Amino acid sequence: MDRNQEIALTQMRKSVEKLGSSTESYGEKTLMRFLIARSMDPEKAAKMFCQWKKWRAEMVPLGYISDSEVANELAAEKLYLQGLSKSGHPIVIVKVNKHFPSKDQVQFKKFVIHLLDKTIASSFKGREIGNEKLIAILDLKNITYSNVDTRGLITGFQFLQVTHLPFYSMQTISTETHIASVMKRYINLVPWTTLYVSCQL
Repeated sequence: MDRNQEIALTQMRKSVEKLGSSTESYGEKTLMRFLIARSMDPEKAAKMFCQWKKWRAEMVPLGYISDSEVANELAAEKLYLQGLSKSGHPIVIVKVNKHFPSKDQVQFKKFVIHLLDKTIASSFKGREIGNEKLIAILDLKNITYSNVDTRGLITGFQFLQVTHLPFYSMQTISTETHIASVMKRYINLVPWTTLYVSCQL
């Protein structure tokens, strides 16, 4: 870490304290991801960090989402962890033809958090390395219109945007929840109808 980064971290910590919060339980690598997400602006990074802590406390009060909280989504068996890539990033395959729009959007949001936390945690088992990212493969084979979930796509991509949050167990509000946690996305067997709809959008 260079001198400028050290100064930015110090300023960010002070800004967080001024906002009535604390960085005591969070390491430098985690805080740096907030700084990077906000172009090394300590005040903006501090605000984002505090928003994320509030969001995490509300959505994940126990620090994790238990299987029982998202039992209906897990029962569909649409997600498969496939170990690590050559670069050490966890790989998750999503069988889209097994997904159907959820009637419980709160549970679906918790399911997305559960997915990201579990997948990313599988790669480093509690060690903060500052590069907690995953590779997602969307398998669109045999999908039908009944599998199309506009609200689900919006929710999913909000959690996967680059403005998302840094650490696997720490992610923030709306588009600021899993900062820079997706390294690559692959889409397998895209139907022509899907491509047509995408072009129309």
